[in-house]
Amino acid sequence: MDSSFAYGHVNTKSIAKIPATFVPLSHTILGYCAFFVALVVGCYTQYEKIVQNQYYGYPQEYIPSVSATTGDRYPARAYFQILIALTSGPRFLLVYLWFLYSTRVARTSSVTLGKTLLAIGTLRTLACGGWVYITSTDDHDLHDIAMGLYLLCTLPWQWGVLCTSNKQVAGTTKWRRILLIAFFGSTPFMVYYFIQHKVHQVPGAYSMYAIFEWSLILYDIGFDAVSFLDFQSLEIVISDVMNITHKKEDV
Repeated sequence: MDSSFAYGHVNTKSIAKIPATFVPLSHTILGYCAFFVALVVGCYTQYEKIVQNQYYGYPQEYIPSVSATTGDRYPARAYFQILIALTSGPRFLLVYLWFLYSTRVARTSSVTLGKTLLAIGTLRTLACGGWVYITSTDDHDLHDIAMGLYLLCTLPWQWGVLCTSNKQVAGTTKWRRILLIAFFGSTPFMVYYFIQHKVHQVPGAYSMYAIFEWSLILYDIGFDAVSFLDFQSLEIVISDVMNITHKKEDV
């Protein structure tokens, strides 16, 4: 039997239902694939070129930075940008679903706070597009501005999501707290090694910086992956609100 529900004064027909968990799941898989496929391809095709920096190369430097891996060289850059483009759809949906979930389902957030997080999450996603598609080679300043804006939005986004987590869903608050602490706890070490590289020109410091930089990718995407637990009670319904869907007539 076809499922239907009331939409205003009209009964609408449900055409398809998609588990809402598909959104964080696809976001997580595509996000991790974007970075780590680029890392594998970059290391396989041009390892010594992407570990090279302005002061040292291999063997003093042995881990490529995220920007060198994803933005400097073809074909790794192409794989990364295509996969990030595929990630953008689930990303925008995840941000919007969190607004709906926190304000209307779990009711852990006021509408004002929910809209604020929605705006921050959207801006953060757009900033991600900025540093992904404007590489440091294309325009170093714009790339850094977009990256800075992304990081600036990450703290209120993660803190806001943590504060509006549904404590009735086991594990969500715990894992978000762990990943938030890991993300921002790693940042000072990353900055330290960057200064060692840039100011003091210490051999191998940039590789240590890169290790912490890659760890932030793990924590960042992992933080949003926790939404899988929250969205298990939700599904996305595609419906015909104008009742133009026709039943196939029996022949």
